Parts: sequence; C-alpha cells; structure tokens
Amino acid sequence: MAFTRPTGKHRAPNRLTRKSAQMAGIAALATTGVIGGLASPALAAGTEAPSVSETGLNQIIAIEGTLADQVATQADVQKRQAEAAAKVKAAAKAKAAAEAKAEARAKAAAKAKAEARAKAAREAKARAARSAERTRLGAFQLPVAGSYVTTGYKSSGSLWSSGRHSGIDFHAASGSSVVAVGAGTVVEAGWGGAYGNNIVLRMTDGTYTQYGHLSSIGVSVGQSVGAGQRIGFSGSTGNSTGPHLHFEARTAPSYGSDMDPVAYLRAHGVTV
Repeated sequence: MAFTRPTGKHRAPNRLTRKSAQMAGIAALATTGVIGGLASPALAAGTEAPSVSETGLNQIIAIEGTLADQVATQADVQKRQAEAAAKVKAAAKAKAAAEAKAEARAKAAAKAKAEARAKAAREAKARAARSAERTRLGAFQLPVAGSYVTTGYKSSGSLWSSGRHSGIDFHAASGSSVVAVGAGTVVEAGWGGAYGNNIVLRMTDGTYTQYGHLSSIGVSVGQSVGAGQRIGFSGSTGNSTGPHLHFEARTAPSYGSDMDPVAYLRAHGVTV
C-alpha cells in the first residue's frame, strides 16, 4: 500500500524527531572520526541526548577550531620540511660547486705543472743542442787522420822563398782525405801559386787555417764547414817535392801572418 503525505499545513517535527535527527547527525560525524573523541559521556552511556544548544553548536565550533589547528600545524610542519629540504638542496649545490671549483683548480695546477715540465724539457734539450754545437764547433782534430809532422815550423832551407817554413808538413799519400781541423768558413779555394791547389778557412774563433798542395778541392768560397768535414784530397801541386799536406795557422788570411801550427792545434786540444 502506498502512503501519501496529507496536504495542507505542514507540522514541525516533534521533539523526539528532532533529537533523533541530531543523534543521527552526531553519529555520522562520529563515524567519520570528526567528533568521535569529543562525544559527551552522557551520549556515550546511552542517556538522553543534550539539547542542540548544549551540544551540537558547541561541538561544531570545537570541531572547527580543532580542524583549523590541525591544518595550521600541518601547514607549519610542511613549511619547515620544505625549508629544510631547500637548505639541504642548497647545501648540496654549494658542495657540488665547491668540489667542481676544487677539481678545476686541481686540473689547472696539473696542466700548469705539465706545461712547466714540458718547457723545462724543451729548454734542457735546447741547451744540450747548443752545448753539442759549441763542442762540435770548438772541437779540433788533425787535418789528416793518424798522420804526423814530417817538416817542422820555421825549418830553414832554399825550398822556401822566405828561407824558412811558414807552416808544417803532414805525411799524406796522394789522394788522402784532408779535413777541416775545426769549424769555419771557406775564404779561399783555388790555385795559390807555390802552394798549388789550396784552401783557406776562417775559423769560428777568428783565426785562419791553410791547406796546400792538394790534388783536388771539394769546397767553394763562402761555404761553411764543420770540424772533420772533408774539404779536399792531398797531392803534390805547386812547389812540392812529393805528396804531403802543407798546413798553416794564421792570424789573417794572407801569407806572412803565420803562427806556430803545432802550438795552435795543441791549444785546441789536438795531440800533435
């Protein structure tokens, strides 16, 4: 059977109905955990519920205040957590930046050390090369390897136009290699009258050396030569009684500026 509500003026719910509705609302709030902990002892004991003015409004106000406090507390906690996380992140970033700077400084220092070592190595190599070049340029040797003096300096006789020997003669079979006794530059290379085929070198120390009676000449004027470099071959050209090498040491390129060749060679470390 269906029931219909009578028409006409609606009557307000009686007190029992209102209490039941209040109880139902409070029960719903308690079920959701909102006011479970705030229910009055009388309600929990099953006694008659207080009036709305005594319970409902006060409880709603209390609930709202509690929720507001909880929300504020939660927001404050979250804020502190966010600030702490930001600090941790900033500290990590600062640490990473400091480590990157330290690593960059270490790399720069290592690079600078490597460059300094490389520069020192280059300079040492250059010094060694200069020293070797000075040694090479300063090194002197016999003009004919393994030879010996057959006619001494200032020996007298009619063989020389001046009446004396202006140099020394080294034993040398025809065609023997003749080398520069030291480093120098060729200032004369060709026929030299009584000297036959001859070569004159200006040495690096400013002195001059001469090589006479050559069978052939292997250098030209202006050419630089090193110590021990072959410049020609021995022979018997010019005023000569047989194959040998005439050697002179001079203070100038021309005849008449001679000095003792043996003393000259010995002063440059050559055993004669």
